[in-house]
Amino acid sequence: MRTNFFVRRYLIAPLVGCIAAVGFASAEPSHGIAMYGDPQLPPDFVSLPYANPDAPTGGRIVTGEVGSFDSLNPHIRKGRVPWQLRFLAYESLMGRSYDEPFTLYGLLAESIEVGPNREWAEFVLREEAKFSDGSPVTVEDVMWSYETLGTIGHGRYQGAWAKVASMEQTGPRSVRFTFGVEDREMALIIGMRPILKKAQWEGKDFTESGLDTIPIASAPYVIDDFEAGRFVSLKRNPDYWGKDVPFRRGTNNIDEVRMEFFADGTAAFEAFKGGLLTSNREFNVEKWDTQYDFPAIDSGDVVKSILPHERPSGITGFVMNTRRDAFADWRVRDAMMHAFNFEFINEAMTGSRQPRITSYFSNSVLGMKDGPAEGRVREFLEPFADELLPGALDGYALPVSDGSERNRANIRAAIDLMAEAGWTVQEGKMRNAAGQDFTFEILLNSTSSETQAIMDIFVTSLERMGITAKVTLVDSAEYKERTNIYDFDMTYYRRGLSLSPGNEQNLYWGSEGVTEPGTRNWMGMNSPAAEAMINQLLNSESRDDFLAAARALDRVLTTGRYVIPIYQWNISRIAHVKELKYPENLPIYGDWIGWQPDVWWYEE
Repeated sequence: MRTNFFVRRYLIAPLVGCIAAVGFASAEPSHGIAMYGDPQLPPDFVSLPYANPDAPTGGRIVTGEVGSFDSLNPHIRKGRVPWQLRFLAYESLMGRSYDEPFTLYGLLAESIEVGPNREWAEFVLREEAKFSDGSPVTVEDVMWSYETLGTIGHGRYQGAWAKVASMEQTGPRSVRFTFGVEDREMALIIGMRPILKKAQWEGKDFTESGLDTIPIASAPYVIDDFEAGRFVSLKRNPDYWGKDVPFRRGTNNIDEVRMEFFADGTAAFEAFKGGLLTSNREFNVEKWDTQYDFPAIDSGDVVKSILPHERPSGITGFVMNTRRDAFADWRVRDAMMHAFNFEFINEAMTGSRQPRITSYFSNSVLGMKDGPAEGRVREFLEPFADELLPGALDGYALPVSDGSERNRANIRAAIDLMAEAGWTVQEGKMRNAAGQDFTFEILLNSTSSETQAIMDIFVTSLERMGITAKVTLVDSAEYKERTNIYDFDMTYYRRGLSLSPGNEQNLYWGSEGVTEPGTRNWMGMNSPAAEAMINQLLNSESRDDFLAAARALDRVLTTGRYVIPIYQWNISRIAHVKELKYPENLPIYGDWIGWQPDVWWYEE
């Protein structure tokens, strides 16, 4: 068995190198734009630093997905779509480098120009930019795409569109967006929207498109074949217009990218062992250590690659819906976190090999520090002292058990917290003063056996407190439908976070999501403090203020006790056929969007 482990050569400090400079980009056309300071790559750069411009083309990569799909349009609310399509089958005006916290370089657009305070952004399209059908990408297509997505498209696009005061064509190939709010990030966000062909949708209902229409885009890959709920195959377009654009050199080298769909993770893993799949990410370290011992591994036909990264842990665990009476009181949520015996669960599930997430931005320079809030972090938080929950200012750490199954000390603490919230054990049942039992539902996707096993342990712990928790298993379609409208008490929750948090944080934690369906604010949090920290992130003019705002936001989120966190994945584990190669120079985001299959190649 051969393991590849590439140690990152860069220190943590350069992570925020492009944050270090103060001030705004000058109002001159540029090949790229950074959230802070200047782009690291010069105008004449050859390729992204983690791409191989000499990589051969050819071959195929086949990955396994759990679940199903009933749509090929990732830009609308309706339907289940293979998540990769949003990134592989569409292009935007600018492309993101994942070797910098937040920097964009020209893709469909050859340049970007911004106002002195980034109050507007103007893009000039490349003359050679074309859709896959050979027709040119025009300013009309761009403007139609922005307005359509911003008004009737998926909710992820509508927040940014609401901040656009005007959009106008300023030349044969140029378009300008003027923003109606002070938001430094908007110049970047607006450059990342997918561009579609307007003429394709004339006379059609964009919001109802499912499997009947394959959207035409300008990306290197086009959807070649599919079978509903079974597979999707994308083929590299031999006539792709942008193969010589610096951002694209050394990327999209593989001829076919195929996603196979399975009912559960066990079936997908067996398909990988049997050779149907050629690449497989593994999130369970114990499984990685004990079950990757099949013949293809022993012969060297499949290799195991371990890939470090420097991005935040994000949050993975079980979210409590504060819209429901059961979890409206933070003391009840705190009791759940004490009852959740992570140390015992970690031993049972991973042999204690997997570290726990300690905060939303842990594993990065953006994570909150131990102990009381100090300096600028405290200054940002103190105006909200009356709103903040215990620990935000004075310091907070997750409950830790003794590792035994009984978890006696934490169960006692949980019972005390429930009593403070008005719930006591009466005749063996947790009840309130009116004699009502404390019960709740845990909604889970039936395809995830691991989360079911974790919840079985948790439910047993709750029974010791006189609490009855009902686990409901539903298929992927019902799961999406119910979570979209927040129809759950508790469920599995996962949100990745970047090294440059910004406007997307409002979609994750903003108060609009309390009532607006389809956001990522599954916990239903309504925190003026969190929104103020997000605003500070968006408008910080120095590295110190940006870091302080992120660390302050981390404190608000973590001490809100909305999610019971489980493992963090501070490295990635990918097993793949030996013919699939990747550059040794890893981006700071590691195995992230824009890496596999973007910069991989197939070599006999």
